[in-house]
Amino acid sequence: MGSVFKTSGAMLALAMLAGPAALAAQQQDSTEAEPMATVTATLPSPDQMTKGPKVEGIISARSDGRMQVTTADGNNTAIAIADYTKIKSSGGFLGLDRDKLAANSLLNGLPVAVETLQWEGGLVANQVVLKNKDLRTANMIHTGTNQRFAEQTAATEALRSRVGDIDQYNVKATTNVNFDTGKAVLTEQAKADLCSAANQAEGMDNALLLVVGYTDSTGSQELNQVLSEKRASRVVNHLQQACGWKPYRMLTPTGMAEADPAADNTTAEGKAQNRRVAVNILVSKGLDGL
Repeated sequence: MGSVFKTSGAMLALAMLAGPAALAAQQQDSTEAEPMATVTATLPSPDQMTKGPKVEGIISARSDGRMQVTTADGNNTAIAIADYTKIKSSGGFLGLDRDKLAANSLLNGLPVAVETLQWEGGLVANQVVLKNKDLRTANMIHTGTNQRFAEQTAATEALRSRVGDIDQYNVKATTNVNFDTGKAVLTEQAKADLCSAANQAEGMDNALLLVVGYTDSTGSQELNQVLSEKRASRVVNHLQQACGWKPYRMLTPTGMAEADPAADNTTAEGKAQNRRVAVNILVSKGLDGL
């Protein structure tokens, strides 16, 4: 059965790290939908380059030796990643600063501030600061960001022009649908509840949906991570295909494994409540009431 509950603010905030990733990938102009420049020459040493601009935005594409950062105004900047590029996290998981992150920490969708160096071949990252504060959650969010830079709909562009502070939301409602142990199959009741949630959101101006999948404590963290993502994906597919919810109004789905349990995992009843996907109806605080 579907249910409405109050989500833990801290965990929902972590899950919503995916949100800007989805919207940033969806919000690019078709005129900007160009592949990243390929770095073909050997990068010079830092002392052979001049200081370049500071680039802040969302990592919207990653490839060997380079990344693309999409800024708040929708512009894309290709930046090379060198052996000497310093990658660090400000804050870090549980407040722990980390100054020696590997290049594979530069996940698609992460907010970053990049100090660059400039040479005739373009920009090179001298230092990259990851601006999100939970690297563990960031690593969970690895399937949702679109790297194809396909042409987007006029409705997406209209939404883009109205959204100011996308990572500040009011949670209007949350609907839970539940699953059997180890399964990602929607029941008929769950399908009905999802369309009901979509209809509820449709009646709210500027509403977006954030879908977060969970598991109970049975099984390993690795298996539960995959299962939670699969459940979230099934819910997203049903919302879009059966309930008619538009993709451009969907934030990146997230799997949270057994984190943030809704009930006690030591009982069968509690585990049944924890095997869930939460569908959160969100409205940006800057748009709420408009």
